[in-house]
Amino acid sequence: MDTRSWNQDCGRPSAPGRLWDHGAAMRGHDAPTTTAVTTSAAGRTALSPPNHPSREHAVSNAPDRLHLFRRLAVFRRLVPLRIVLIGATGSVLIALGAVGAAGVLNHDPLLAGSGLSWVRFGHGRDLATGLLYLGLGLLVWAWVRLGREVRIERVGTHGVLAAIGGWLLPLMFTPPLFSRDAYSYLAQGNLAAHGIDPYEMGPAALPGPLADNVSWVWQNTPAPYGPLFILVAKTVVMITGQNLILGVLLMRLVMVLGLVLMCWALPGLARHLGGRGDVALWLAAANPLMLVHLVGGPHNDLLMVGLLAAGVLVTLDRRHVLGIVLIMLAAAMKATAVIALPFMVWIWTARLHGSARSRFLRAASATLAVSLAVFTACTLVAGVDLGWISALQTSSLIVNWLSVPTAVAQIAHLVTGWFVSASLPGFLTVTRMLGFAAFAAVALWQWWKARRGGPEAVYHATITLFALALLSPATLPWYFSWPLALAAALKWPGSATVAAVCGSVWLLLVTFPSGDTALYSWFYLLGALGVSVLAAVSLVRPDPLRLSSRDRRAHPVGSPPSSG
Repeated sequence: MDTRSWNQDCGRPSAPGRLWDHGAAMRGHDAPTTTAVTTSAAGRTALSPPNHPSREHAVSNAPDRLHLFRRLAVFRRLVPLRIVLIGATGSVLIALGAVGAAGVLNHDPLLAGSGLSWVRFGHGRDLATGLLYLGLGLLVWAWVRLGREVRIERVGTHGVLAAIGGWLLPLMFTPPLFSRDAYSYLAQGNLAAHGIDPYEMGPAALPGPLADNVSWVWQNTPAPYGPLFILVAKTVVMITGQNLILGVLLMRLVMVLGLVLMCWALPGLARHLGGRGDVALWLAAANPLMLVHLVGGPHNDLLMVGLLAAGVLVTLDRRHVLGIVLIMLAAAMKATAVIALPFMVWIWTARLHGSARSRFLRAASATLAVSLAVFTACTLVAGVDLGWISALQTSSLIVNWLSVPTAVAQIAHLVTGWFVSASLPGFLTVTRMLGFAAFAAVALWQWWKARRGGPEAVYHATITLFALALLSPATLPWYFSWPLALAAALKWPGSATVAAVCGSVWLLLVTFPSGDTALYSWFYLLGALGVSVLAAVSLVRPDPLRLSSRDRRAHPVGSPPSSG
């Protein structure tokens, strides 16, 4: 063994009288020694002071600096810190404003009698509302900026997940945002916990704090949700009792499991469907519509779409039985998810051997058997019956023009009213029947087109879910999360991505923070449309309003912008 080489590796002097250079040990054999040597008047040698580095010292540190810059670039790709902080600041402002402007309690035990109760009245409420909308603006801005970075592959999957985590955390501790449905969930769970069938009675059947905070529209309506939801709501109430604040927080925590499932499933779905995992996560899971409405709401749609996305991925990965189980659990949460099951039959059929008829019958019978077993187990454990099927019609109490049949009925009623007197319910009955027929035709046609199975079946299932959101008797903004949970994993052209951003931001804004609809506040809607278009254009054209001073210096008035 070469002793001199060993001495160099250890950073020790290889010959007597030489100075021991620790830096040489870290740099290796070929790195130049950076310690400057000076000679005094007495002829002695000494190290130059560390606070006066020589040029050779600076040059020798260049590789270290380059390595540091590379590591910073990797970190920036993993965590876009500035964007995460902008969005997190927006979420914090939303949470603060929600204390006074969101779906707050009728009698809040935390603020009642305190010096902060003023935030829910008069100018205090106006201030809270302004703070909340400022937070929304920051969150949307951060989401669009993140989208730009993701599209050019400067930020990857880890960066998007970091943004989701940073933006999500403050929203976990807010009062219900843009909805009061969480109070209905708790009241329905309270009925089940006390042995009252929530499919037969409304929250008003059991007066108390939980029922008192339910919107008047739903006081006497039964629950239109599946047995798994009733089981979840009952369990939450059994843990939190009559404490509404803890009940909302625990309900939100359970629903966020859907977001976790979605974050797990989307990269895999993108692998099958031809999209990009980072884009899918950005477009669906990091979407302010998903975070503010479904998490901040919270809404049981979130757990439903999470289970749905996971079930579809598992089915594509050839674990068909498990995929059917997950999708059926989603349907037991909210019936919407059952739309995907017939499309999973085609995926299973394509992987079997035998004649086309034999393969289809085997896949369909197996899917039906697994689905019935899962749904029966959920029903028995929840201790309910099938009353939720008849309760589905309670959604028809919602009347707004996001639903195409409802919009047609309102327009027809308006025009007819110019000539004769007519009632809106009559028009709604006709147009909603036509809407159901139109949806049935679309669903059947899309299902038949998916008969080759494979990823193509998921594409057609996504179209069917989108048609359901549009043609349902009642449509709410977060219903469009149903198709988005799958569609985000497809390959998105630029124009479609811009349209998705515009639609997401607009749907985010068409409800007031308290949960009241803004769909008939026309000047407000016009402003919301302007903001949505600006956000969409900003995705492909940074600073479209030319507000940046740096941009003005780079492109003076009258000079064309650069192609980059």
